[in-house]
Amino acid sequence: MPFAEINGQRVHYEDSGGEGLALVFSHGILMDHEMFAAQQELAGEYRVIIWDARGHGLTESDGKPFSYWDAARDCLGLLDHLGVDQAALVGVAQGGFTAMRAALLAPDRIVALALVSTLTGDESPRAQTFYGQLFGRWIAEGPIDELTTVFAALTINEPEQSARWVAKWRERDPELVAEPATCLLERDDISERLRQIRCPAVVLYGTADPLFGAEDAEELSEALRYCVGVVPIEGGSHASPLTHPEQVNAALSYFLSEI
Repeated sequence: MPFAEINGQRVHYEDSGGEGLALVFSHGILMDHEMFAAQQELAGEYRVIIWDARGHGLTESDGKPFSYWDAARDCLGLLDHLGVDQAALVGVAQGGFTAMRAALLAPDRIVALALVSTLTGDESPRAQTFYGQLFGRWIAEGPIDELTTVFAALTINEPEQSARWVAKWRERDPELVAEPATCLLERDDISERLRQIRCPAVVLYGTADPLFGAEDAEELSEALRYCVGVVPIEGGSHASPLTHPEQVNAALSYFLSEI
């Protein structure tokens, strides 16, 4: 099981290897590398790299506060560790926040962005309050049914996958949620900087996603100077690479072949 010492963290990753374009997948909050199991099918054409962000999965974090800029530097550090000069990044929700910042930090290294369920700027005040309460209770009370059922319905909304991820959440120390939640809720707004991103981009959204819809996707697309458009994933959830991988994989393949 491969790990890399990066920026004081012991980062877990998986790398298919190969000579194709490196395609790096970054997961959403409370998820991990396993949400991209079906994207391994792209390894015949691309070098597929998946990793666990700080506070998630098998990555061993130092427990200190961090930002998505730190996560972006972790992602770039992983490329350094693997000897990858240039890569395309695929980010889901918070993974998209990381990917956009990596593109701003290293414009010559990031050749394409695929952003899934990723907001342009801050959460709304209502969302801030909702997530603050949910994560606060999660840390204090643990992943009780009331909380895991709500979060799974909002992000996955597919019975078999939801049950599997709820089981995973119940096995993890709830205190590990604290720093990722703080990072999410206190992130800086980079919406005014998005036009500085120089690489081609595409925005994907699930049509059944209660958290991120067509208007959000169009807003992000318009903010990105070189975005080629918006791709709806029919029936897709917030975590559409997990629940609707065939559509997502096809959209990624088409986007990357076109650019």
